[in-house]
Amino acid sequence: HLLVDKPLKVIVDSGNGTAGPVAPDIYRRLGCNVISLFEEMDGTFPNHHPDPTVEQNIETLIRKVIDEKADVGIGFDGDSDRIGAIDENGNIVWGDQLLMIFSRSLLKEHPGATVISEVKSSKNFYDDVRKHGGNPIMWKTGHSLIKEKMREENALLGGEMSGHMFFADKYFGYDDAIYAGGRLLEILSQTDKHLSELISDVPPVYNTPEIRIDCPDDKKFEIVENVKHYFDKKKCDINDIDGMRITFEDGWALVRASNTQPVLVLRFESTTEQRLGEIKDMIMRKVEEFIKAAS
Repeated sequence: HLLVDKPLKVIVDSGNGTAGPVAPDIYRRLGCNVISLFEEMDGTFPNHHPDPTVEQNIETLIRKVIDEKADVGIGFDGDSDRIGAIDENGNIVWGDQLLMIFSRSLLKEHPGATVISEVKSSKNFYDDVRKHGGNPIMWKTGHSLIKEKMREENALLGGEMSGHMFFADKYFGYDDAIYAGGRLLEILSQTDKHLSELISDVPPVYNTPEIRIDCPDDKKFEIVENVKHYFDKKKCDINDIDGMRITFEDGWALVRASNTQPVLVLRFESTTEQRLGEIKDMIMRKVEEFIKAAS
């Protein structure tokens, strides 16, 4: 179902994972000029840890995109269910930005389609899907939870900040990063715009990466509830589908308990750098206060 209309120069970093024997060949068959990095499968991952959403793991990919003047860089995790993307300038295209690009393309063919993402995604993503005629749903973090919600809502597309992308449009609805990369190449081949220009009209925001704070497993959910209760009493706009996401007029804050580790996960976003710092400081002070009280 993939059709690449013009030759693209693509750097592929398979990270010595399962994509190596497959992805470069598929993209070449689609007509792309592919330069392949670390395609030999090696479970010791000798070149870098195979997580394409962490900047230090894709430094080689970024340099190669710039040096080769490539159209795009695509990276994979070890089992090829998570994708990372680099634009022609060497900048990371984060998971919610990538999902925004996929959503815009999808909604041209399927007006009103439902798209699922998670509580860590930018407000820009949800606003952009609505602006382009779609139905965005914010859901819990976790690839199995997103897939389940997609089936429940008959959604055609879903995705997470972690690089899991789920296509039920023309595909099977699971997180196949090699296929997601193919969809990105298809989109790029059908426009005169560079990857960096595809969502250049989106309002600029300032945000943090995930901030992870150690917290005992037997306390982490209780602490999130305590923080939520505190801000609920202050009449804040709270979404509690997965932890606590507070929406302000000029930003938002997330506090949630990790599903798999003894940590709290926090993320913040705002329209200005100064306000981002204020929101972050306000929430983190309260989180640390409740952690100290529980210890």
